Amino acid sequence: MTDKQYYFACLDVEGRDCLVVGGGTVALEKARGLLDCGARVTVVAPRIDAELLDLQIRYLEGAYVDRDLDGKFLVIAATDDEDVNRAVSRDADARGLPCNVADRPELCSFILPAVHREGPIAVAVSTGGASPALAQRLRTEVAALVGPRHAELARHLRELRPEVKERFETYEERRDYFAGLVEKELA
Repeated sequence: MTDKQYYFACLDVEGRDCLVVGGGTVALEKARGLLDCGARVTVVAPRIDAELLDLQIRYLEGAYVDRDLDGKFLVIAATDDEDVNRAVSRDADARGLPCNVADRPELCSFILPAVHREGPIAVAVSTGGASPALAQRLRTEVAALVGPRHAELARHLRELRPEVKERFETYEERRDYFAGLVEKELA
């Protein structure tokens, strides 16, 4: 078996409708992650953990049906029912919707890395679906390296971007200028 290579991207889900299929602890984790990024989350499941009801979600009580995907930006299947997970994956694929099926990378069009956030900085660790436990351990180790001073620097550099864009004509000049600032600040 060869290692699958994933193209990494950061999705802007703020204000977008996202669907989580499932009502257990994994669905809770996925819903929280989406809500933390500003998504509007709908959860569909016959039953759901009480903690999910404490979140700002829309709950559709019942079994998953294809029309639950209507108007959604992305979907996450987090059930313990293999048939439901396969149906969600198949239906999302047919609609061209990005779909993650928890703990089943072969059914996913995208996988979710372990993420550490510090202000505007997000550091993601992925094992390509091989081992979420290893990804979480590595994330914890990386988190020890990325702290508040890095977040403050990121905010400062973001504020400088408009001025630097006006001052330097080319991408390469801007890149080199920012690289110099980062080197100076973190030396």
